[in-house]
Parts: sequence; C-alpha cells; structure tokens
Amino acid sequence: MTVARTEQRPNPASTSQAQANARRSRLAAAAEPPIRPGPSTAVVAMGGTNADGCITLANAHLRLELAPSLGGGITRFDWRHEGALVPIFRPCVEPGPDTDPNQLACYPLLPYSNRIGNGHFQFSGRSIDIPCNHVDEPLHGDGWLGAWEVEEEESARVRLTLDRSGGKPYSFRAAQTCALKEATLVVTLDVQNTGDEALPFGLGLHPFLMREADTELSAAASGLWLCGEDWLPVRHVPAPPAWQFGVAYPMPSEMVNNAFTGWSGRTSVLWPKRRLSLTIAADTDYYVLYAPPARIFSASSRSIIRSTR
Repeated sequence: MTVARTEQRPNPASTSQAQANARRSRLAAAAEPPIRPGPSTAVVAMGGTNADGCITLANAHLRLELAPSLGGGITRFDWRHEGALVPIFRPCVEPGPDTDPNQLACYPLLPYSNRIGNGHFQFSGRSIDIPCNHVDEPLHGDGWLGAWEVEEEESARVRLTLDRSGGKPYSFRAAQTCALKEATLVVTLDVQNTGDEALPFGLGLHPFLMREADTELSAAASGLWLCGEDWLPVRHVPAPPAWQFGVAYPMPSEMVNNAFTGWSGRTSVLWPKRRLSLTIAADTDYYVLYAPPARIFSASSRSIIRSTR
C-alpha cells in the first residue's frame, strides 16, 4: 500500500465531462511517487513492543501498530506529516484483551474469508463441516481470533506466525509479515496445509479505511455478486455504472456488501480535503467492498475494501 500526497487539487467543474477529467487527474496523481519528508518532519520513533503488547513499526513516512495477541491485527496505520499522525485506517482506541476484533484497524483472513453457508460444503466428493466461530456462522476463518507468535521483529518489519496444526477440518500453519518500505506498507500472508487431505484455502486482509464526506474510490471492476439476506452470493451480474469505480468516484450512499470481479488488482482511495491518497495493490482476482449507509460522516464512519483470493 502506497500513500501519496497530491500537489494540487483541480477546481470544481460545472459539466460532467470536466468532473470526469478532474477525477482522472486525481487518480493519476495518486500513482505519482510520494512526496519526501521536508525539514519539519519529526524525528522517527524506533519500533518496539509497548506495555500493552502492541508492536510499533515506524519510518519517516508511516507508523504501524500491531497486536499479536488480537488475531495478529493492526490497531492503527498512520501517515506521518509535519510531525503529526494522519490516520489511514480507522484506529482502534485502547486495544486490550476484551477488544472486539471488528474494532481493530485491520486483521488477516484465513484459512477462508467471508461466510460459509450452513457451515457445510462439498469438496472432492467429501462432505466438509465448518464449526461456527462467530455468533451462529463460520466467518473469516480463525486466524483473526487467535494469538499469533512474534517470530522476527525489527524497527520497520515484523513476522508473526500462527500454528493450527491440530485444527479440524483445517489443519495449518500461517505467517504474516508486515514491512514499511518508505511510503509503502507491504503485508504478506502465507498458509500451509498440515492436514492429511487437500482442502480449498483462502487468504485476505480486512482493513477498515477512514471514511469522510468527500472520500472517493477508484477500483475498476466489470461485475459483482448479488447477495441474499444472509449476505451469501446468489447471482453474478455486470457492475452497474455507479458501482464500476472506473475513475475516482464518491462512495455510494446506499449499503454495499458485495464481491467485485474483473478487478485489475489495483485500487485507489482519495481524501481530497486531506490532500491524501492511498493506492492498494494485491495479487487477487476480486475484492469485497463493505460500506454501510453513511448518514453521519465522521472518524467513526467506516468503509472496507477487502481483497481475497
């Protein structure tokens, strides 16, 4: 993920063509190399483990906090600008042992993501039952609910591991590496099947992005899956114009909770008033966008782009 600050913002246009050109300009600006810190940049705090068990990674551009005991989740991810921290992910306030994982800023999804209907599926002629782990359904695997071990730790890089070798039906070992490389956060997930039989595995990240009144999204996709009342996909359709996100486009006011297909693997989120943009690149075939209706735009409002494979 690369954070870039744009140099200029085009003036509002009165015609739809001018607005489209402005959005393309902002998207192009998001792809430019990030601005380097100037003399006013604060001294970089070195990484380390805090009293609450969180690990801090930092460099001249970014600051990241993780909680290995809370599903290996990220508690906050900030851009460092003129001595201040500008939140990119919705920060988790005072993380502790009783923190709901959905209050984290981001967490890993494995060995599967999303829901599994009725906790059951067929694979290679076998009947596979998945235990419920969230209310009354299997949701996002169990990586986000377990305590991860710290295998390697540096000032701008950490590697966490999770051993679920005795799990049923999924027996696996997983690793998550987070590294700050200038203005880019690189997150790598690995999973190894340690069971005796083959199973379909999934990997993904679940970031909660800051949402404001002017937040725009560019995540071009040609299709999407419609969902039923249980949020499981029921039918694949072409993406409607308002949800194609071919150029930077305002977030929809209605509920969105869909998997988008025909994705290039590249997404940009823009915050015009903050003169900030985030580019997300992932080696995945589709992404999931969850954006509840935003009646009040504030730091507590949220939208989620989840890339999975």
